[in-house]
Amino acid sequence: MTLKLKDEKGQSMVEFAMILPVLLLILVGIIEFGFMFSGYLTLTNASRESARAISLGATDAIATQRAKDSSMQLDGSQMVVVISPSAATRQQGDMVTVTITYEYDFLTPFMEAILGGNFLLKTDTTMRVE
Repeated sequence: MTLKLKDEKGQSMVEFAMILPVLLLILVGIIEFGFMFSGYLTLTNASRESARAISLGATDAIATQRAKDSSMQLDGSQMVVVISPSAATRQQGDMVTVTITYEYDFLTPFMEAILGGNFLLKTDTTMRVE
């Protein structure tokens, strides 16, 4: 006696429908991470530009503006630039540290909901004042 199997044409469609949300979540996560990493690299470059300006004798205001100008793809109003030590106590040969923090906004709202809000990017650069 032969056992005849039932038609299984819709099985792969059902399996694909079950795995599709997970695959899309992974794909969107990879894209979000890429944009976030690009923002971090931009902040790192901005802190280097700012620290280099200070090490060559620029004021704190000029260095802060240079940091914001060198990171055009990011929102400058969300960028916090902290320079230490202050210009009043800084002398030639001292080490100056520029710290930049930036609140990264996710592109997709459900990534923000999954990770619990915005993500804080922080970078710093230390250089010697010439």
